[in-house]
This record gives sequence, structure tokens and C-alpha cells, in this order.
Amino acid sequence: MGVLSALAILAGLIVVHETGHFLAATLQGIRVSSFSIGFGPVLLERQVRGVQFALRAIPLGGFVGFPDDEDDDSALAADDPDRLRNRPLPQRALVIAAGVLANLLLAWLVLVGQGMVIGIPSGFSAIPGVVVSGVQPEQAAAMAGLQAGDRITALGDHSLGGGQDAVSDLVALIQQAPQQQLPLTVQRDGHNLTLQLTPADMGGVGRIGAQLQPNGSETYRPARGPLDVLRQANHDWSLLLKRTVDGFVTLFSHFGETAGQISGPVKIVEMGASLAEQGGGSLFLFTALISINLAVLNALPLPLLDGGQMVLLLLEGLRGRPLPERLEMAFAQSGFVFLVGLSLVLIVKDTTQLSVVQQLLGR
Repeated sequence: MGVLSALAILAGLIVVHETGHFLAATLQGIRVSSFSIGFGPVLLERQVRGVQFALRAIPLGGFVGFPDDEDDDSALAADDPDRLRNRPLPQRALVIAAGVLANLLLAWLVLVGQGMVIGIPSGFSAIPGVVVSGVQPEQAAAMAGLQAGDRITALGDHSLGGGQDAVSDLVALIQQAPQQQLPLTVQRDGHNLTLQLTPADMGGVGRIGAQLQPNGSETYRPARGPLDVLRQANHDWSLLLKRTVDGFVTLFSHFGETAGQISGPVKIVEMGASLAEQGGGSLFLFTALISINLAVLNALPLPLLDGGQMVLLLLEGLRGRPLPERLEMAFAQSGFVFLVGLSLVLIVKDTTQLSVVQQLLGR
């Protein structure tokens, strides 16, 4: 059930993203030809008012198609004002940006829903120690012998307390000690182990390539009213957005050190399934976090992503006339090959790291 819940959330986020593009176009009277989830051959389709709604074979995203994109002759004339390419730049920019805006709005609504259904976070029922929820291969944590599920109870002579403060303390100590050997006291299967951890040096900041979380569970109280819910949702939304942007900045500024930490859809589903089993507000937070990540990812100025399309639109505006069709086609095709190739690599990498696969391989 956890896996199904995670898959349903991911599919829903893609639908919301594409619905943003679809509504931004149709509400402005721009003709839409298709609404697809996935890429490649069509598995299921239905025609509604001249729009093809389709489920496709490669589940790596989705797209909204316009008559401008069709290879065959469209019923619309080349200069028809209902074509996307014949609309003013601000209208086209709104269509491009609407997917990102839809995901950001959804994340905020999910956090509002969390406050209404689960309540407002009121603290953490903390148990001393910090839990290692994931370890990146060939990174400092993995080389030290840390495993997912370990509980770090001390770093040298410094015993860790509980809750988020313990995570912050441990992260701060690691960041201050690049290339320094740190003795960790770890509890695993009821036994205490001592491991030697040497954080990697990333621009003078120590990094270990592991996901850390508090040991315990969040507690909630009933909301005192609508303003209480909105205040908490605004705080959590801003915090998640800032951390996501910071994560992407770190990825690009220290790509060589952080590339191994990139996760694909398989890892995301595994994380979502684990959170679904925990219940409570975990799935709300997971949905909001992935929705914000999807928004920020699509805003990057890369081919085939919304940010890349916005760059082309900006160049057209600076140029004062449309870009050559061959340039746009080459830009889109290169982006498709890159994104599909990257997705396949991440799927293979994440699949080989699943615990069940590791057991089959005898690792």
C-alpha cells in the first residue's frame, strides 16, 4: 500500500503540473491539441472537444501539446490567433510558467490540509540520537560503514540529544570538520559500534552523503483557527522552498561531489512508501516536498523543461522575431534525449540500491 500511495502521489503531481499549463492556455482561448501523461506510444486515449487525453508508455512526466507542435497539417491557419505561437509573449510566458505555479500552489494547499487534518506541529517526542535514513554509495558515510537504520548516539565525546536539535548539532559538527576523522558511536540491531567518519571537503564544508532525521516522532495539536493553519503552512512552505533551492544550488556549484546523491523516481517511490507506513503527517510533508522539488526542477533553464522554454521565449523577445524552427527543434530533441537518458541511469542506479536487490546480489 505504501508503494501504491507513493506512485499515486507522483502521478497526481504530474497531472497537476500539466493541468496548470492546460488551464493557462484554455482560459486564454489558446487551442490545445493534447494532454498526455508519460511519453512515447499511446496506451489509452480519449478525445474530448478536440483534445486528445492520453496515457503513454514511458512514465517519466507528461506534456500538453499544441497545434504548433504537430507535424501534420492542423485545421488552424498558420496565422490563426488561437495558436500559441501567435499570442503575445506575456500570454505565452504565463502558459509556460503555469505548471511550476500549479505545483507551488499545490504544495501550499497540502500544507494547509495538513494543518486542518493532522494539526499544528507542537514538538517532537524525541529519543536521544540521530537516525540515518539513507546512505549514498561511495560517499563518506558509506565508506565509514554507516547503514540506513543506524542510530548515531555520539560524535567523539559529544553525546547527541534528541529531536531536530540533535540533527542540527550533528550536521554543524560535520560541516566544521572537512577531511577530519570523526569517531561515531552508532547503535545497530541493539549493539554499539564505533565507526571512523571522514567528511568530504566541499568548498571548506564537510559533507558525508547521508540523510539524517530525528529519532522519534512529531506531535501535533489541534489548530486554534484558520489563521493558525495559514501561518504554519506559510512557514513550512517557505522553509521547504528555501531548502530545495539551496539543494539545487549546492548540486550545481559542487556537482562532482554531489552528483552521486541525485535520486530518481525509484528512490522517490521508496522514500514515499516508507513515509506512508509511518502515517501521520509524513505523506502530507512528502507530497509538499516533492511538489516543490518538481516546481524548482522544471524552472531550471534546461532543454525541454519549462525554464528552457522560458529562455527561448526571452531570446525571441530580445531578438524581436521568432527563433528559427530548426534551432527550437534541436533544443527540444537534445533535451528529450538528455532527460530520458538521465532518468534511465537513475532508475538503474536506484533499483540496484534497493534492499531487496542488494539481498539478491548477496551484498
